[in-house]
This record gives sequence, C-alpha cells and structure tokens, in this order.
Amino acid sequence: MMKKLASFVIIGIMSIGFTYSQNAYSSWELYKYSGPGLQQTGWLNTKTSKEVKKSSLWSIGCETLDRNYADFNKYKEYVGELGVKRARLQSGWAKCETKKGVYNFEWLDVPVYGLVEQDIEPWISLSYGNPIYGSEITLGSKIFTDPKTMDAWLKYVEATVKRYKNVVKEWEVWNEPNGRNGSSEAYAELLIKTSEVIKKVQPDAKILGFSLSRIPLKWTEEVFEILKRNNKLELVDYLTYHPYNKNPDDSYESVEKLETLVHSYNPKIKLFQGENGSPSQLEYTHALAFYPWTEISQAKWFMRRMAGDRVRNIPCSIFTIVDLHYPNMLQSFGLLRANLLNDIIYKRPSYHGVQHMASFFDDSVIAVGELEYDSNSYRKLTVAGFKKENTSAVLAWYSDRIPDDELKWDIIHLDIKDTRFKDPVYVEVISGKVYEIAKSDWEVNGEDTKFKNLPMWDSPVMIAERQEVDLRTCLD
Repeated sequence: MMKKLASFVIIGIMSIGFTYSQNAYSSWELYKYSGPGLQQTGWLNTKTSKEVKKSSLWSIGCETLDRNYADFNKYKEYVGELGVKRARLQSGWAKCETKKGVYNFEWLDVPVYGLVEQDIEPWISLSYGNPIYGSEITLGSKIFTDPKTMDAWLKYVEATVKRYKNVVKEWEVWNEPNGRNGSSEAYAELLIKTSEVIKKVQPDAKILGFSLSRIPLKWTEEVFEILKRNNKLELVDYLTYHPYNKNPDDSYESVEKLETLVHSYNPKIKLFQGENGSPSQLEYTHALAFYPWTEISQAKWFMRRMAGDRVRNIPCSIFTIVDLHYPNMLQSFGLLRANLLNDIIYKRPSYHGVQHMASFFDDSVIAVGELEYDSNSYRKLTVAGFKKENTSAVLAWYSDRIPDDELKWDIIHLDIKDTRFKDPVYVEVISGKVYEIAKSDWEVNGEDTKFKNLPMWDSPVMIAERQEVDLRTCLD
C-alpha cells in the first residue's frame, strides 16, 4: 500500500525535451539516446524464442491473416526474434472452405508451421462465419444458430483440429462474441458444441473460452449460468478477455472482479489476457480511438500492460506484431510499422520493449505480487515484486495516468518493503539500457531496501541483482 511522506518533496527533475516527427526510426532514436542520467554499463541482452529455453506467459498476436490484413511471410523473421513462446492465430473458416465440404489449409500451414520452426507454440482462435453458409466473416460477426450452418461449422472445426492437433494444444472458441450485443445464449451453445468436437478429436486440448471484448461481467455470468445448467463447466480451461483501457493499470479492478466471478463457477479456470494493445497514433476507429497516441506512449503502454499481467501470473498476448491493413484503414497497433503493401518499414520502440520483457521474464522468474512501499513521490506508483534464482527483482512505474509521450524522469526516494538487494542495477526496460546505482544511493534496512535519487517515470523500470542481468556492451 502506498504511504505518502508529506514532509518530503521531489529533490530533482531530469527532463529531456525533443521536437520530433514520427518518421522512420525517429522514436527509437529518442529512446536510444535519452536516459535517466545514471552511468550506463551496457544493454540488456535479448534472446530469440529458440534461445528462451523455459516456457513463458508471453504471446504475440499474429491475427487477421484469415482476412489478408497482413502477410505472415513479410514479418515471419521478426516473430522469433521477440523471444515469446506463444502466438495467436485466427483459423479463417471462410478462407479454408470456399466450396462446400472442400477444405484448403495450405495458407494456414504457413503461419502454423512457420511459428513452430521458431520454437513458438501457435494457439488458434476458431473465429467468424462463412458467406457460403450465409454467415459473416468480420469483427463483431453475429453467431449463427441455424442447424445447417452449425453442422457445417462443426465439421470445419473437426477438420481443423485433426490437421493441427500435433502442434496446436490450445483452441479459442470465437473472438469477442459479446460485441454488438451478441447473445449469451448463442455463444454458450457455440462454446459447448465446438469444445466437445475439439475434445473428441484431441482429448488433451486446452479450451480457451469467452474471448471477451473488454470485461462484461453480466454477459459472462449469463454464459456461465447456461454452462452450469448443462453440466459443462469443466469444458473451459482458460477464460480469455481483452481489457482495452487508455490507462492499462485501470483494468485490474475489473480483472479481479472477473476472476472472482469465474472462480465462483469453477476455480480451475484460469484467466488469459488474450488480446491487448495500443495504437501508435491518433486513430478514428477501433479500440482506444480518438486519443493522440505516439510511438513513445505506445511503448510505455505495452510495458505497463505486460508488467501488470506478469506480476499477477496472467498469460499475456500482445496485440499485435504488425500494423494491420483493414479495409477502411491501416491500423497502427503493430510492434512493427508496415505500409499499405504489408511491407515492414521499421521496428517501433514497443518492439524492443517486448523483446526485453520476454527475454528476462521467462518461467524462471516467480511473481511475488505488488509490494508495499514508502515514497516522497507526488504520484501513485506500482511496485511489482519478483524472484529470479532466489534473488529479488522489482518493476516500478507511475500507474495513475495514461502514459504520456515525454522522455522525462523524476528523482524520488523509494523504500521497498520486504525486499532485500545485495548488488542492484537499474534497467530502463524499453531501451534495455542498464545503469549503475551509486552505493551512496541505496541501503538495506532490516528486510527493506531504501533508494534515494532514483529516476522514475510512467513506464516500468527494473531493479535487479547484477548477477541476474545478462549484459551486452553494445547495441546491435
């Protein structure tokens, strides 16, 4: 719990001001050449997905290939470089079955096996209808209920699972079924029937249900009530949800309510943050529209969502790997900037930040939970505690506002409770820069560690033991 120390004031502010335009590489150059004013000792080393030997909670979104909004072959090499161990795909019934009863999976083989060869486990969202059966294929599509279309859907699901059961372990049933006043009754029927077909073909498959747009508690409860009446609560292994908030930290109060609701029906069901991200410019449609995002604030947003999920042990899927070319716009949520031809232009700062989080926070890192602290800061902090090889690690950031696009650090005092360090270093997670913490600026007091003159801003900074921070001395 935060305890304000009213007798203190901030003892200094370091500010770096830039006037910039978001042309190629400009935002990453700002991160590369700015910093909190400490002595830099190197850069946090990154690992590819093959080099991350343990599993992890991180997933990257490779969605909308079913509707040709992106080209997997153009960004394939960038996925394994991230260091994530999972990736979300959408199955694309309409693209697989253009003639009734004839399936063509060759297009889907490309991303499925392209991910597998990079040591990334694909999980597939079985989503959207098929016009040859009179059903819709777009985001927010109404779920079909007529027997003819349902029968064709289940045959398609069976064929898909049979084809990929040796490499895909997790199947999500639909995408955001509660959108546009979607019927809880229609979704419950789809979830039950689809899950039973999956389990028949692949008994050890994991079922990811709900795929909620935001966190609609009433709608979710309605679906659970139907599952309960039909004795089908054991079908679902994970509940996926998409908590879009301008301040990512604002979602966790609702997430806690969602978890309480889920566990009241089946405590074995786990939460899975299945899709979440931020634009990198002002958008006029889709999630988080009509706000002046930049590549700077986008990167901070991603780091805060990842840190908040990781300290709660919630699997986290980042939306998305690349800008998506929707019919009405080129969406700017990508870690990679793309053009209208789906060519990759450059890596955004958010790409590098995700690399750094994925490389350090694999399954060897154990979440302790949010830590109590004292600070002289005038702003609310989140201090997230972890253990790696029995040593302490902390992520700390301002969590009270929407991430801004300033490269500015306040200098604060921070007393972290029940956390001891022996030889800590300071890591700015987006840039990956590793800095010295002067011995005169920290001390252990009982079970607590006190820091003074500590740079802080509205994106996670990491304090970790030097021995656990894998360094490289130059930036590639």
